[in-house]
Amino acid sequence: MTTNTTNTTNTTHLAHLTTNTTTSARINFAKAAPKAFRALVGFDIAAREGLDPALVELIQIRASHLNHCAYCLHMHTNDARKAGESEDRLHMVAVWREAPHFFTEKERAALALTEAVTLVADNGVPADVYAEAAARFDERELAQVLALIFAINTWNRVALTTAKMAGTDER
Repeated sequence: MTTNTTNTTNTTHLAHLTTNTTTSARINFAKAAPKAFRALVGFDIAAREGLDPALVELIQIRASHLNHCAYCLHMHTNDARKAGESEDRLHMVAVWREAPHFFTEKERAALALTEAVTLVADNGVPADVYAEAAARFDERELAQVLALIFAINTWNRVALTTAKMAGTDER
């Protein structure tokens, strides 16, 4: 009797899932929680407001590296290329500290802050990293950078949890 109830529950639950090529069924977040998804899209749009598009992509690429999100990494490196970003800089984002001459002081401050916020559970956000970002951005810009870092970290978690496949930009 428990088996029938479990099977019925699983069947009902699976009706709300989509099957990925990874062979596991995962929820389609946009369809299952459209209000939450639209709110996240709105937050993302608001976070970008007033920021240099090249900086936006660098932040999103670095967070996606750190979170191991191939889906978002593929999407944002392509977006950066379309926006005119050089291959040299794209290749250096993951090792920006070893190649500082590829990035401006402002970009380096944003990349350091992106790392600290993305990996916040490891060491918090060190005071020197925050101070450097605060010195390079005015208060409004800094808030926008932080919002963008929060947004991309959320998108990375959505993509990873729902097993989005790199190369299948579903925007």
